[in-house]
Amino acid sequence: MNLTFRDCTFGYRKGRSIFSGFDLEIDRGSSVLLGPNGAGKSTLLKLAAGIHSPWSGRIEFGDINTSHRKHRRDWRMRIGWLPQDITPVPGLRVREQVAYAGWLKGLSKADAWAESTSALSRMNLLDLSERPSHHLSGGQLRRLGISQTLVHRADVVLMDEPTAGLDPAQRGSFRKVVEDLAQDVQVVISTHQTEDLADIFESVIVLSNGQRVHQGSVSDFLAHAEPNTSAERKAESAYGNIISGDD
Repeated sequence: MNLTFRDCTFGYRKGRSIFSGFDLEIDRGSSVLLGPNGAGKSTLLKLAAGIHSPWSGRIEFGDINTSHRKHRRDWRMRIGWLPQDITPVPGLRVREQVAYAGWLKGLSKADAWAESTSALSRMNLLDLSERPSHHLSGGQLRRLGISQTLVHRADVVLMDEPTAGLDPAQRGSFRKVVEDLAQDVQVVISTHQTEDLADIFESVIVLSNGQRVHQGSVSDFLAHAEPNTSAERKAESAYGNIISGDD
């Protein structure tokens, strides 16, 4: 099953749409969403997460879609969502906050508590389980957010700038998380960072002004780089050429 946008139109103000008749089918595995500020990356992920509903059109995953009210609970269970800003819940410790996120997604209290251990372990936060969540550093809070995203074992995981605030070692751990996840679920990540692109993702989607201007494998994307570009700069060069239309 693929995550699919069909003829979607949406905006934050009436008469000013960000997407108009937008179509996109995202393959299983790990996909990265690139584009300049204002391209619609975060909005696209919020539509997929069910935070916003399209004015028209629908978003599908298998036999469920966001246009049917009766599908909303199933959609919540299928989708894991990591926003840019992670907020500590006052009065909750780290494990309690992750378990609470699982309960909000529809897990029983017992299942949410049990799954919280696995989710924290995957992000190397198990040793901080009893720490008040508001005492975490910025990087630790980001890892808490990712743990919340993983706790209910979603079929699709959406992450908006997940590596912001992570140090190089933590980013290495994150690469392993994405690699493991992509074997079982569909992962879609929005980012401005291209340096790790070839090591993490299988496909690349580039948005500009609410339009899809590129979609394909990582090798297809890198083929847009200028000749003789160093390996370290190849993704940056390819992105620049696609956005400028010079490829």
